[in-house]
Amino acid sequence: MKQTTNSILMIRPVAFRMNEQTAVNNYYQKVLDGLSPETVNAKAQAEFDNFVTKLRKVGVNVTVVEDTLEPNTPDSIFPNNWISFHENGDVVLYPMFAENRRDERREDILDILEDEGFVINQIIDYTSAEEDGIFLEGTGSLLLDRENGKAYCALSPRADEELMIEFCEDLEFTPVLFEAFQNVNGERKLIYHTNVMMCLGDTFAVICADCIDDKKERKMVLDSLRGDDKEVILITEEQVNNFAGNMLEVKGKDDKRYVVMSESAYKSLTKKQIGQLEAHVEIIHSSLDTIEACGGGSARCMMAEIFLPKD
Repeated sequence: MKQTTNSILMIRPVAFRMNEQTAVNNYYQKVLDGLSPETVNAKAQAEFDNFVTKLRKVGVNVTVVEDTLEPNTPDSIFPNNWISFHENGDVVLYPMFAENRRDERREDILDILEDEGFVINQIIDYTSAEEDGIFLEGTGSLLLDRENGKAYCALSPRADEELMIEFCEDLEFTPVLFEAFQNVNGERKLIYHTNVMMCLGDTFAVICADCIDDKKERKMVLDSLRGDDKEVILITEEQVNNFAGNMLEVKGKDDKRYVVMSESAYKSLTKKQIGQLEAHVEIIHSSLDTIEACGGGSARCMMAEIFLPKD
């Protein structure tokens, strides 16, 4: 199984704004005072378009789908939470915590991918878990080490342990479960998505080990990564707050490997960390300030990796 892909699905926003339904446990979201919704969306669109241009310039195959005004989906720019695509032609649909995010799931997106020559063999649908208040938010909650058959998951209100284990049984992954925390007004609170504090590359892993408060769990996760010959690049909680954990490795032209992140993530890294990353991949960074502030997500969340076979 490949760990990285050359094909990415991205959803261009039409009514991007801060989603009050996700802000209850996404502590990275901020209110941008004095900006009209139209201005926020226009800024997000500009950031999105610039980001896509940078990816395409190095040869990443980006499928851009325009969001629709109805239904109202302020977070549609983060498709990796509701869908994942797999090398055997499986498509997985995930249960979402925020009710207004459930409307992001659009069947026509699968039709668009099939029109582009991608093969979909079966759809595995976990969305009925929403009725029981159980959630697992795609590759936000699950960090898939496809090559080594492991799924890393920081448990949270948006990542249910039993459903995560069911996913692993269905798709033949070994679960690596832990809890990750962040400081919120002097309290340790669960981090809502694993991909905020951790990134898995082909030959490296970026992780904020300090977020894993339980020493045994921390050792277990680090041992698992190092046991698969990944160089572990440690980041701080302060860097996590700048979305330095929210990176994704992709392939460009001639299978050249890149790691993609926001400008704020890049600026938060030390020279040493940049050097560690550049020993493995070239870095692409793009300004996503509005998207990060209102959405509480960054570069990784905007890219749904397509591993589907081509006909």
